[in-house]
Amino acid sequence: MFDRLSEMRRRIKEIDDLMSDSQIATDTHQLIVLNKERASLIPVVVTYTQYEKQLEAIEEARVIINEATDQDLIELAKDEVGVLEQKQIDLEEELRKAMLPKNPADSRDVFVEIRAGAGGDEASMFAAELYRMYSRYAQLRGWHLDLVDTHDSGVGGLKEVIFEIKGEDVYSRLKFESGAHRVQRVPTTESSGRLHTSTATVAILPKAEEVDFQIKAEDLKIDVFHSGGAGGQNVNKVATAIRITHVPTGIVAVCQDERSQLRNKDKAMNVLRARLYDKAHREHQETLSRERKIKVGTGERSEKIRTYNFPQDRITDHRINKSFHNIQSILSGNIDKIIDLINEDEQKQQLHTA
Repeated sequence: MFDRLSEMRRRIKEIDDLMSDSQIATDTHQLIVLNKERASLIPVVVTYTQYEKQLEAIEEARVIINEATDQDLIELAKDEVGVLEQKQIDLEEELRKAMLPKNPADSRDVFVEIRAGAGGDEASMFAAELYRMYSRYAQLRGWHLDLVDTHDSGVGGLKEVIFEIKGEDVYSRLKFESGAHRVQRVPTTESSGRLHTSTATVAILPKAEEVDFQIKAEDLKIDVFHSGGAGGQNVNKVATAIRITHVPTGIVAVCQDERSQLRNKDKAMNVLRARLYDKAHREHQETLSRERKIKVGTGERSEKIRTYNFPQDRITDHRINKSFHNIQSILSGNIDKIIDLINEDEQKQQLHTA
């Protein structure tokens, strides 16, 4: 580990030298790539420097213990060694976590797909609540949300909603939200007071770049149709909605939210690219899981990850077996505490199997 840390420090100096080179200074793409790499290395190297300083301080305190004649000074040095050694352990743990393999998609923007599952109208109402939860979470973190496609249920709920979230490290925060979310409550339409269980599925797809893979034009079937949703007379009178089918895989992407056919096509292509990237990524993760004989946070859509129990004002995340109270606050976007614990649990599992 320490050899790799030393190499990371050397690489930062190398990047600094490259960025000062006159030829690279005029290459915008190269500068962006180098800046991203440098930004990813700096926090780890800073922690490593702190760790080295702790070792030096411990060594200095031990010299005092071994060579000093003043007993009070020796006792102070012993106390300081105890404190410094604990900080050393904490920093080493932090470094081990920082050195874990990074998901290359962590820094990417995402497409979020929420669909009503079992439970009829109640499921669509829950899907709409999840949409509001992630929308408000995006606002709290200063991210930008861009709607792609919606299908209303007619009772104030959503059969399906697809939207893009842009911002810093979006996928790293939301990647474990993929799966089946279950709600238990008494619907307002239930006169007998009977508890209902409904579900909605969430899929978090990292936005794919064009360089990730090439999509051949001959593999695409593009249909243009009239929008069936809201958006004003222009949207409904002019055929602007786009449906793109990737023939080899059968994956389909639709966008009808924009007034412009060109913008709808661009959005639909981005969604299609994200779904293809997600498919390839999940297949790769499944291969790794078989090789490592573990299954850590695959985010499969069939996986039931969380239950929202309204009568008991409790949300339980089944992957970490922890419960949280104050459902209304969480549905208002305050989900950081859940996300933090899930990420910590994944890091512990990675450290255990590293």
